[in-house]
Amino acid sequence: MKVDVARAYATAWRVAGHVPGPVLRFAGNVAADVTWLLRRGGVRQLEKNLARVRPELDGRAVRRLSRAGMRSYMRYFGEAFALSTWSHERIDARVRAVGRENVDVHLVEGRQVILALGHCGNWDLAGAWAERHLSHVTTVAERLKPEELFQEFLRFREGVGMRIIALGDGDVFRELVRTARTGPGVLPLLADRDLTARGVEVDLFGHRARVAAGPAALAVTTGAPLVTTWIHHERLRGAARRAAGSPWGLVLEFSPAVAVPDGVPRAERVRVATQAWVDQLADGIHRRPQDWHMLQKVFVEDLDAERYAATLARESATGAGAPAAPLAPDAAAERA
Repeated sequence: MKVDVARAYATAWRVAGHVPGPVLRFAGNVAADVTWLLRRGGVRQLEKNLARVRPELDGRAVRRLSRAGMRSYMRYFGEAFALSTWSHERIDARVRAVGRENVDVHLVEGRQVILALGHCGNWDLAGAWAERHLSHVTTVAERLKPEELFQEFLRFREGVGMRIIALGDGDVFRELVRTARTGPGVLPLLADRDLTARGVEVDLFGHRARVAAGPAALAVTTGAPLVTTWIHHERLRGAARRAAGSPWGLVLEFSPAVAVPDGVPRAERVRVATQAWVDQLADGIHRRPQDWHMLQKVFVEDLDAERYAATLARESATGAGAPAAPLAPDAAAERA
């Protein structure tokens, strides 16, 4: 039986906010555990990725970590579906920012700040918080099929205040450049996986991986500061738990702005800046790998060798460093 994904998502957004929190979390844990037990492609790939993050773990420990990872991932969906019904007070109670001064120092100067994000924690809740506490949020989302599904995601994110640029609608990179040259504001870009065939190969946990060039390319092009942002869940207790209405809160860790080198070719500047934000993100992932929702192939050794060789050949022929599609689409959208 074919599932109408757009209708299912629409129903979830309409219903989830009226379901008691403990029931919603229980349902999410059940969905996570069933998916984990079935151990289909996404779970198997998650375990491959986590084994590289924590190579000291044996197979059984990696399996336990992947179960925690699936529960974190389903927690994201439950929270995202209910988010539009939450009060500002509840959002504020759920989010804690660390290193906020690394963003504020640029915002007070009237600048846009590019945030390099991974598929970690709950980036939608982070965006809703940032819209009120940092500055106006502009980000990119994949134009999904069917169109009804894309419109559901669009209504959801615009409903919490974010401006969405649809990947595939005209020259997205040029629109991001225009936005980055205005201010103040924040430009969060999910970039820990490249889907553009124009990404950057980096070192990630001692392995070669391919990530989106967008954040670094945008910083190099516009001079806007590039700040790595690691997002993860944390346990809440006592008064904090009661105010949040949940045992789970969210932490946003803003690193100092990445240093972009001068005096070298543009492509090299993009490569160096990309490796720098990837190193910062990897530090957070290593500390809480269960909150890295990477169920897809990101490491080069997992990619199809022939297709990857063809990608490298095309890059060599056309030149790198100016991606047409600057970042990876939203993970939730990818898996819809």
